[in-house]
Amino acid sequence: MSISILVLGAPFESEACYTAFRYTKAALESDVSVERVFFYQSGIHTASNLTCVPRDEFDLYSAWQNLTKEYSLDIVVCIAAAARRGLIDNSEAKRHNKTASNMSEHFELSGLGQLVEAIATTDKLITFGE
Repeated sequence: MSISILVLGAPFESEACYTAFRYTKAALESDVSVERVFFYQSGIHTASNLTCVPRDEFDLYSAWQNLTKEYSLDIVVCIAAAARRGLIDNSEAKRHNKTASNMSEHFELSGLGQLVEAIATTDKLITFGE
């Protein structure tokens, strides 16, 4: 079975992002093929490299990055949702004449076409958040 994951909730707003992480990790450990994880709406905040997590809290930002490295996950952030919320990579920073970027290198900016492709090419889309 192949699945894609859609994350809509920000790590600091709801349990959606943490639940998506736990589900994705469990699926990978069970040999389920996770084709793509797509962050949309407020879920895009997961890709920020400027977030500072208190020492006594689970670092969900690093956890997603480590999972991505360990399993070579295809992790995509909606470019329109990210730009609207002030999250950009180096390429977008140059394109918009910004002095800095704030997106983790483990995530990729792309359009909704990547989500549509994920839906069309996998058996299931699992959505976390509103």
